[in-house]
Amino acid sequence: MGRKPGHVCFLNSGYCGRGLHHPHVHCVIAAGGLSLDGKNWIHPRYPFFLPVKALSRVFRGKFTAALKCAFKKGTIGFHGQLQNLATPAAFSLFVRQLFRQDWVVYCKRPFGGPEHVLRYLGDYTHRVAISNQRLVSLTDDNITFRWRDSAHKNRRRLMTISVDEFLRRFLLHLLPKGFVRIRNFGFLANRQRRTLLPLCFQLLRSNPQPPAVETSSTGAVSALWICPKCGGPMVIVSLIAPLTVLPRSPPVALIAPTNIQA
Repeated sequence: MGRKPGHVCFLNSGYCGRGLHHPHVHCVIAAGGLSLDGKNWIHPRYPFFLPVKALSRVFRGKFTAALKCAFKKGTIGFHGQLQNLATPAAFSLFVRQLFRQDWVVYCKRPFGGPEHVLRYLGDYTHRVAISNQRLVSLTDDNITFRWRDSAHKNRRRLMTISVDEFLRRFLLHLLPKGFVRIRNFGFLANRQRRTLLPLCFQLLRSNPQPPAVETSSTGAVSALWICPKCGGPMVIVSLIAPLTVLPRSPPVALIAPTNIQA
């Protein structure tokens, strides 16, 4: 990439809809970044950070390489149904099968501004395992709560489990020792943020990004060019001249029949 980006990662220890433990990470990454010598701000070539397909392949390679390294160091524990992967041959076969699959990296569209970024971050920095609004009832040592079925168009459903199972799932959201929920990297890292953030602001003021759309004489973007979804400016992809559109006759059903009488 030729630049040093900054990003924030949030560890989400949540459940999927059917109650399976589903820890995952949300990342917010700046599209641009500092040059390697720290003297310039490099704007992205495209209005996004990286292509999704390329990012999924790189993530697959990095993840499987980290698995192999952890196995060699003996830092991976195999318990329950995973005990058969403890041998080097079985683990190597397992990693090869992982690498042959197409991995999915879910990327949202770029945010339309700092307000959208703050709203997105607030959902994960101030979220508990389950909100009180989702709890329906407590009867006969069972708890009933609402959950969203993403496999069927996000339909809201009810699930009833025992109190012991509910507490077991809830305590899984408590992070183990040494884990933190939020980590900053790049020019947002804690050790470099005080020095690099003012430098980023200075370089952005001296090297602003060229406007993606034409503006009026006052410099304000017309309301017609604002995306109603994300709030960002829309960009012209291509122009179709009138001569490039082939003329065509109206549909036959719309042509009124003409009766000619002698």
